[in-house]
Amino acid sequence: MSDDTTPQPERLEGAPHPRDTDRLIGQDAAQMAFVDAFNTGRLHHAWMLTGPRGVGKATLAWRIAKFLLATPTPDDGGMFAPEVPTSLEIAPDHPVAVRITSGGEGRIRNVTRSINPTTKKMRQEIVADDIRALNGFFQMSAPDGGYRVVIIDDADLMNVTAANALLKMLEEPPARALLILISHQPSGLLPTIRSRCRTLALRSLDAGEVTEAMAQADVQAANSAALSALSGGSVGGAMRLSLLGGASMYAELVGLVGTLPNMDRPRALKLAELAAARGGEAKRDLLFTLIDLLLSRMARAGAMGAPPQIEACVGEASTLMRLCPTPHQARIWADLAAEISARARHGIAVNLDPAALVLDTFIKMAKAAPR
Repeated sequence: MSDDTTPQPERLEGAPHPRDTDRLIGQDAAQMAFVDAFNTGRLHHAWMLTGPRGVGKATLAWRIAKFLLATPTPDDGGMFAPEVPTSLEIAPDHPVAVRITSGGEGRIRNVTRSINPTTKKMRQEIVADDIRALNGFFQMSAPDGGYRVVIIDDADLMNVTAANALLKMLEEPPARALLILISHQPSGLLPTIRSRCRTLALRSLDAGEVTEAMAQADVQAANSAALSALSGGSVGGAMRLSLLGGASMYAELVGLVGTLPNMDRPRALKLAELAAARGGEAKRDLLFTLIDLLLSRMARAGAMGAPPQIEACVGEASTLMRLCPTPHQARIWADLAAEISARARHGIAVNLDPAALVLDTFIKMAKAAPR
């Protein structure tokens, strides 16, 4: 089965499943590269989809799977050669598309982080058993003699033993099988895995494409240009910001740093309490992501001598330039960003009080601000 009964830890709550996305926006080059390989009989057994988070890698993986299972290969036509496909589009009422949408397509496996049977909690990595379970899947013959497809989302989370188990499969690929690895940071994967995959690199999207993709997902946002700027051209990032109130949180954060070096303590406490609220882990993580983003945009403004072309909120440009007027100050903010990021990761890992962690972060920023 595809994945209705399988945990989907990499999915964004409130966003449609990648398999249900009608169109993949802004990635025509990657899509056509796969179609060309299919049409010319150069279909590699393993593909790695790379690029920033949230630009459509999982959507492309499911589109490839749907296309491959629904489209006869050029040598399967018998007396009548099949029509040469010009895109990955498959009609929504095609039997394969219907089965995939319902989670009933048995020729697909989606490998993600799994539940630890001992602790009953979600694992933080993909383990060897998750990969070895594919052996039984590959030993089954597809009912029509066609392909079987495996999507690993995301491959960056494989531990060493899982990566080695996958490498063995890549070295001795099963017949009529296609493996699709989704990777946000391919440099962290084994070189021997990378060398055995054909890479499709997906690009960041522009503001118009982010807006279009969000509308397709029924996520309406009046400030889509700002969301695009904050997300770095990532639809997933922009949707996460929109669904979690990230744009207003960033505006509040910019307002707070605008009071530095004399920090507005009540304003800081309000943000700290937001991160410490019961069930507020997502808000806490988002806040630290936005702090890192703000410091990065501030450091870049100082290094370039100009603010970002698109303001993410009213007053951002003037605040960035006041707090980072020189390349020297840019270096101070960049170093602080690395320090804060490391401290936040450590604090979250050891369950430090979120409010105290946030306040300590703001105090460090106040000390680094120019007088």
